[in-house]
Amino acid sequence: MNLAEMLALIGLGYALKVIVKSEKPFDYLRMLVNDGLLALFVFGNVASKSLSYLLSVKLVFVYVFLVMIISLSGSYVYGRLRLGGDPWAGALMVLSAYPNTAALGFPVVSLFLSDITPAILYSTTSSMVVLPLVTFIAAHYSSGRTSVRKSILRALRFPPTMANLLALLFVVAGVELPSGFIGPIKTIGWWSIPLLLIYFGSRITLRSFEWRKLVEVGVFRMVIPFIFVLVTLRWARPDVFYSTIVEASMPPAISANAILSQYGLMEEEAISVTFVLTMMVVGVLFVMKLIGLG
Repeated sequence: MNLAEMLALIGLGYALKVIVKSEKPFDYLRMLVNDGLLALFVFGNVASKSLSYLLSVKLVFVYVFLVMIISLSGSYVYGRLRLGGDPWAGALMVLSAYPNTAALGFPVVSLFLSDITPAILYSTTSSMVVLPLVTFIAAHYSSGRTSVRKSILRALRFPPTMANLLALLFVVAGVELPSGFIGPIKTIGWWSIPLLLIYFGSRITLRSFEWRKLVEVGVFRMVIPFIFVLVTLRWARPDVFYSTIVEASMPPAISANAILSQYGLMEEEAISVTFVLTMMVVGVLFVMKLIGLG
């Protein structure tokens, strides 16, 4: 899916919200995507990998962890010191940890490289690692941080998280599922992507938008990871460097907002910030293409 198609689907979702006055169709759409199609998509993509694939990622794999730790720890400390018991602290951690590596990351990387394989490795590895973690964070903060055990159980009840962990278990155990089984699962699950974009568009509202929240997410999700990779990875091969610095500094993923919506954690605020940051990146991308850099 290219950038134009992504924006068209978001626009379609927003138009449907204006035309359809009831919230029920969009609630059903969220359940279809979150509880069904996204779980199939995650399972199919993760289970189709091999243990040798995971081991071959090497430097990119390491930077997925490093960037995630830096973004998470930074947003966590900031939340403890400045936000206190505000549930936005949990939403900030989720948005900071989960970048939009595919729908936005791939087109941006392709401006600099003809072969974006390292970017694909970063994206798939990031999804495998981040999804269970941010699901737990959303479950924990939406429940008022009452019990870690209960939050873990709530996170495990989220079908994509269970699908991710089950698929990783198959990969680590060396169980290779037949392509005739994985193929249809991936094909059906792929439809979670366009439907997720439509749902995201239907949730767009700027009535809960705050510049402070935009700056907070922008700093922990984009600025700090960009500076970290720039300073520490400049010595790497160009394909590894450009793929990593772009993917590490993308705006929050649409899926991150779906998870926050699933647990009722600051959904409107998160979507408004994600939308504005996404449009800013799209604007920069458009200007680069206009002046001949893409």
